[in-house]
Amino acid sequence: MAAIDGGDLAELEGFVGGMLKSLEPSARRKLFRHVATTLRRQQRDRIRAQRNPDGSAFEKRKPASQPRPGNYAVKFLYPAGGSGAPRMAFLKSWVRQGPIFTGYDIAAGAIRSFEFAKVVKWLRVDPADDNKGAGTIRNHPTIRQQAMFRKIGRTLQAGQSDHEAWIGFGGRVAAVAGVHQFGLMDRPARHARETRYARRELLGMTSADREALLDAVIGHLAGGE
Repeated sequence: MAAIDGGDLAELEGFVGGMLKSLEPSARRKLFRHVATTLRRQQRDRIRAQRNPDGSAFEKRKPASQPRPGNYAVKFLYPAGGSGAPRMAFLKSWVRQGPIFTGYDIAAGAIRSFEFAKVVKWLRVDPADDNKGAGTIRNHPTIRQQAMFRKIGRTLQAGQSDHEAWIGFGGRVAAVAGVHQFGLMDRPARHARETRYARRELLGMTSADREALLDAVIGHLAGGE
């Protein structure tokens, strides 16, 4: 579709809306499923690119005021995810920011982040293990910044009925997303002081998004999907 101005776009949206009213409920549900999928993909791509709807970059995460490096090795059991048994993690080089600590997990062979509260059991580190070679974290803030919102983007939900399509977050994720979406106050950790978070608009529509969505709808109605 060629670029169109706001008035033309509104007129086209009205035309499409009229066509929707003529569809059977099952056909509208199928179309709205397509709309929801398109919306979800648009939003996830933009979150992955760390951009607000106006094209500006998300404000970077502020570094912790006093990141505490771990100058000793730690070994512990940590939930493996799902209903599986806890796995052993072994970190020699690590740093801490609030309730999160990140380091090179020798057992996994990669950099991983963990929550102190979720550690199942701390294990004894033998002197021989303490001398094992391990990767090092040379720029911890950058690792944290690159990971910002990657997981939250993967939890973006989409749904539809025969009269609407929607996208959004649920549960605790919705609360976290709302804090960033509107730049609200929140505690970074349970006993930390409240702080105002930078506004990072995770959800929003641009004119390009609307045009692409209309393209998808018209293509679907025309039988091109």
